[in-house]
Amino acid sequence: MKEMDPDLKTVEETEVNQCSSCGGNTVYDPASKGMKCPFCGTEEEIEASLDNAIEHDYLSALDHADHVWNEEKRVFKCDNCGAETVLDKNKVADFCSFCGSSHISVTEHDAGIKPALVLPFQIAKEEAIDKFKKWILKRHFAPNRLKKEYELEKLSGAYIPYWTFDSDTRSVYTVKIGTYYYVTETRTVYKDGKPVQVTERVRKIRWRTQNGRYHKFHDDVLVKASRNVASGLIDQVEPFHLKELTDYKTEYLSGFLAERYSIPLKEGWSEARSIIDSRIRSGILRKEIGDEVRIVRVNTEYNDITFKHILLPLWISSFTFKNKVYRFLVNGQTGKVSGKAPISFWKVAFVTLLTILAVGAVILFQDFL
Repeated sequence: MKEMDPDLKTVEETEVNQCSSCGGNTVYDPASKGMKCPFCGTEEEIEASLDNAIEHDYLSALDHADHVWNEEKRVFKCDNCGAETVLDKNKVADFCSFCGSSHISVTEHDAGIKPALVLPFQIAKEEAIDKFKKWILKRHFAPNRLKKEYELEKLSGAYIPYWTFDSDTRSVYTVKIGTYYYVTETRTVYKDGKPVQVTERVRKIRWRTQNGRYHKFHDDVLVKASRNVASGLIDQVEPFHLKELTDYKTEYLSGFLAERYSIPLKEGWSEARSIIDSRIRSGILRKEIGDEVRIVRVNTEYNDITFKHILLPLWISSFTFKNKVYRFLVNGQTGKVSGKAPISFWKVAFVTLLTILAVGAVILFQDFL
């Protein structure tokens, strides 16, 4: 690990969650959904609330975002994969949870906009490991040796940043609506070299242009705010059940990491707008009635744009097989697993051969009949 700037070693420490029984530092326990002392086992309840479930004005935040998170957090950056981790000011990062590298350095980067809500871990570490073991047993195309010889690396709990956006949209649009009709046509075909007149019913389509308006409020459009090396696997462990979001409190992060968002607010809204535009087009197609509906143009006004910064839970780790590292994730709320595993060439070839033989057998059987 790189040596830290001496000026950063004397920063003010944040509040430590001390055990009321032995004075040790307590950590968040997913099983009890409260604080637990790892030394004496004392448990303390966290009072969940939703006082901060308010929307922040998007346009105002672009000019003056609230960056009070800097008062309690500092940012560490992985020099290998670029992921930035947010930790308490009195903590030090010794390895990157996203790629496993030990090349971690403290930065002067802004911790960014403080999260409003967090989805606390509900899957404990031991349960996450059990979910992974069951997942790896189902890798049917993996080499048989994998299930006995893999080496599981350290499992880290991390909160991943997301944006949610709301917007009231008003759209004006033009569509072409097609109605089917049928005509009888006669054409000439050739059979055995001789012309033959054939009469058939042919479907045609009559188009008309239609203008309209479409109004919809879009609530909590979810946008991932992470570009880390594990982000490609995150989509595969979704969805998260956002109804269980609660106010952000430092207690929920005790014993866990939080990733600093790498997709800024403006870029997050751009992604959300693409999602909203797609939903608007789908809504217009459902609204207009016709045998075929084609959208010509849509012009949309986005009003009352608001956002929230939220944190969602993931267990992140990797395993090694034949000196190669394979990354995997476990949804910290539902336990769903995603990851990459080695594939046996011989198993794939065997299944492919069986499929070819089966298709060939069916073809021969049909020819025989």
